[in-house]
Amino acid sequence: MGDSKELQQIVERAVAQVLDRQMRGMQAELVESVLAQLPADAAAPVPAAASEGNVGNLVQAVSRIHGGTTQKEILRALLDAGSAHAARTALFVVKSGAASGWQGRGFGEEDAVKDCPLDITTGPAAHACQNRIATPGNIAEMDARFVQRFGGPENEQILLLPLVLKDKVAALLYADGGTTGEMDGASLELLVLATSAWLEVASLRKQAQKEPSDASPAMERPAPAAPVQTVSSFSDPFAAHAPKHTVGKAEPEPEPVAEVVEVSAHAAASGAAATAPATAADPFAAMSAEDADTHRKAQRFARLLVDEIKLYNQAKVAEGRRHKDLYDRLKDDIEKSRATFQKRYGSTVAASGDYFQKEVVRSLAEDDLSVMGAGFKR
Repeated sequence: MGDSKELQQIVERAVAQVLDRQMRGMQAELVESVLAQLPADAAAPVPAAASEGNVGNLVQAVSRIHGGTTQKEILRALLDAGSAHAARTALFVVKSGAASGWQGRGFGEEDAVKDCPLDITTGPAAHACQNRIATPGNIAEMDARFVQRFGGPENEQILLLPLVLKDKVAALLYADGGTTGEMDGASLELLVLATSAWLEVASLRKQAQKEPSDASPAMERPAPAAPVQTVSSFSDPFAAHAPKHTVGKAEPEPEPVAEVVEVSAHAAASGAAATAPATAADPFAAMSAEDADTHRKAQRFARLLVDEIKLYNQAKVAEGRRHKDLYDRLKDDIEKSRATFQKRYGSTVAASGDYFQKEVVRSLAEDDLSVMGAGFKR
């Protein structure tokens, strides 16, 4: 049952990533609910939707999703994997209270649903977006434009699954059983959770790769300046205050949630400081432009390092805060990241800012030193 054990670990990581902030108390119940569909041991009765062969297929599907290095690759892998568990699937990117089709499987051509509008203000689509949970429904409750264009499944049953990034719904996965009526909702939910978690990881890795360069991260640059990154035609659904981006040159196939992930990575790296432009209250205003830039980069890098610790250790963070021994649980990760920070900024003008230590207290401990425990150096 090695595959079952591996799948359990995948489920636990995915669930922890998506639900830890808002629903920590329900994490164990949700993991158990998903695992209830899987064989617990060789003697346990195996549901049809969770046979050993299906478990192996799910593990391979998640591996393919985790093999993607760009948003397009990851989302295509999700749709490909989802087609094994539903006759028809379609991904809709959510933007400014509306959703637009990107790609689908089982509708003929992959781009058959491209730019197809989807009303997410009523029915199961609205419920999925508002509550950020998988929502079953009847095709009659779907957007009439979608039904008129593509028809409905034989048994009229549908499923809407939210793809959540940084606690916001970035996309919706639509699924139905087509002419066969067969649909495995539990497997689809697991795949969407795994995709959400991996998009977060991919965005952090991408940000980490950019950080060593002399150039500031793309999202730090003023919007009117010459384009320095590829952005999608979808504006950021996470930040209503953010101005619309200007696309310098049309791409042949824009990333469907590239902007979502870019802003997610920036939010993870920048925290609350990203919500306001530099003002006269800027603590670095009196410094030279070069020194101020070094300090800001050091702050961003510290936040990125700590957010990576949180991302990979959600359960430990929750337990450490609860038992007030957070440092003991995360000592190896914290000190390795501290060494990384010191190697890059320990001999620069930013060393005096002690940004990594401050970020550990601010982000991991939520400004409560007592949860770090006695072993943490003040």
